[in-house]
Amino acid sequence: MIDSADQQMPPPNRPILVGMDSGELQALAKDAGFPSFRGKQLHHWLYNKAAISLDEMKNLPAGFRDWLREHCELGHDSIASIRESSDGSKKILYELSDGKIVESVLMPERDWFTMCISSQVGCAVGCTFCMTGFGGFQRQMTRAEILSQVLLSRKLVHGEFPRNLVFMGMGEPMLNLDEVIPALNVLTEPDGIGMTPRRITVSTAGILPGIERLGEADLGVNVAISLNAADDRTRNEIMPINHRYPIASLLDACRRFPLQARRRVTFEYVLLNGVNDSPEDAWRLSQILRWMPCKINLIPWNPDPHLPFRRPEESSVRRFQEVLLSENHSVSVRYSKGLDVGAACGQLAGHWRGQSKGDEV
Repeated sequence: MIDSADQQMPPPNRPILVGMDSGELQALAKDAGFPSFRGKQLHHWLYNKAAISLDEMKNLPAGFRDWLREHCELGHDSIASIRESSDGSKKILYELSDGKIVESVLMPERDWFTMCISSQVGCAVGCTFCMTGFGGFQRQMTRAEILSQVLLSRKLVHGEFPRNLVFMGMGEPMLNLDEVIPALNVLTEPDGIGMTPRRITVSTAGILPGIERLGEADLGVNVAISLNAADDRTRNEIMPINHRYPIASLLDACRRFPLQARRRVTFEYVLLNGVNDSPEDAWRLSQILRWMPCKINLIPWNPDPHLPFRRPEESSVRRFQEVLLSENHSVSVRYSKGLDVGAACGQLAGHWRGQSKGDEV
């Protein structure tokens, strides 16, 4: 199951600019016979200005731009459609260079946006309550494809980058760290996109080697664990990855993850009616996380007719939260946005269900 996630895009014939950091772009310019500072200017246009064409880069000499056109690819995805929810969220479908479709979501907060982005086309992990894995895994996304979601979003939200970024869209980020880590480095470069690492969260279903590698990279980003059960029997049923990385091993990896001062691991817990939403489930969860510096996000399951689960009753959600609060945990209920356009947590599925690329709002 997981090994299929090694499938990569074929190597491009020409270098892709989006995804290169400042040093790489300066080296590119110098190797082409131009001053290295032209690479810094290119870096500024790509990331600070989020330019989507070389024609926008007016202070680059025409000769350098012509060389870039001839020898490089810019690397942006194409926006295939945008669907806007009644709550102001936007579900964005991107067509990649090989015609495959991925999705991201822009979610309005008080006076900023949070963006949920994808890291794989499909997913190999196979959580039974999530639509992304229903169509299977197709391939890894490149760093350019990952970053393009963020860069193109600037045109959709009043010329500003999202304030918060979560790797909680399609795919398992910890199975694509060869591309995710370079993308994170570009996202946090101070003279580029300049996102604060503490406003970036990388979510995982529990890939232990990935958690360890991300910790060793010491990027300062947050990690979120999609836990969803407090015992191995239940978690095995709804998250097959638990057979390989059971709860005790997963929590041990979380304890070892390097956290900066006053930072905590986030545990996401999708509540499924009659499966994992009882007060007894809540008490078990409180016990296994008793000594963990963490916060818990409860997510009432977002329904989909293709899946055999039910959304929990509001009374069950409240009781579950109350049990955790009584055990002195930091816990909140997160009601997903974009439910009416299939943009809520667990609903991103690409175009395998026949979604129209022309469904523009």
